[in-house]
Amino acid sequence: MAYVLKRQEVLESQALGQALASDNPREAARVILTAAKAGSPDAQAMLGQILLEGRGIAQDARLALTWFTIAADQGHTMALNMVGRCREHGWGCEQDAHAAAEAYRQAAEQGLDWGMYNYANLLATGRGVTRDEYNAFLLYRRAAELGHAKSMNLVGRFYEEGIVVTRDTLVALDWYKRSAEAGDFRGQYSYAAVLATGGRLEEAQHWLKEALKTGNLNFFRASRQGLLESEHETLRMIGLAYFERAAEMGDEIDHKAYISAQRTLNHQPLLA
Repeated sequence: MAYVLKRQEVLESQALGQALASDNPREAARVILTAAKAGSPDAQAMLGQILLEGRGIAQDARLALTWFTIAADQGHTMALNMVGRCREHGWGCEQDAHAAAEAYRQAAEQGLDWGMYNYANLLATGRGVTRDEYNAFLLYRRAAELGHAKSMNLVGRFYEEGIVVTRDTLVALDWYKRSAEAGDFRGQYSYAAVLATGGRLEEAQHWLKEALKTGNLNFFRASRQGLLESEHETLRMIGLAYFERAAEMGDEIDHKAYISAQRTLNHQPLLA
């Protein structure tokens, strides 16, 4: 009987994998929905995600939260983390930072790196819980040691700024490097900033361009002006590319900011 169950789980996993890889989102959603209704926690978590995104199925954040909760009740830790995300951001429910923190805490205790990261974010800012930067750092460090790229970047920031640990720029640089190499765009930017400060401009340019590939709108909005004001022409040009990407992703204000940045750059003297 155990062999039959194991083989069924393998076949189910293969079907879900094929569904996700399909070029037909509606067919993928159908396969996922069928498996979710049959009781698969993985499929239930996937169904929550595609409902949240409206991928191959009508977008329904409230129903997404329902399926995340069903999967979480069956012990699916990523679904539990997503329950926290919904509660934190008000996706399909009222925003409730305290409830989000509790979901993240449970996911973290079950060993999920994303749960550690998200719970640490709330601890670091005091949202839904008492502010506790020390325990936030410990959680970021645990997640980073599990290979979580975003946590690596934040461990680097704690060391660079000396938050609850002794300031150590070399340790910070190492964590930024790990984050950058693991693919986190914020880590790539952090690493590039330290490299640029140390005169390693060619390496800095590489990582800034890498961040340009995967950064989100908030990231580009936060980092573009600093690059535009750099003393180095090459970094200013990358800054302009950040303005351009924000204009592509954002609104009319971002488009106007891009036009203004172009004008500013054209009036700046170029370094030899």
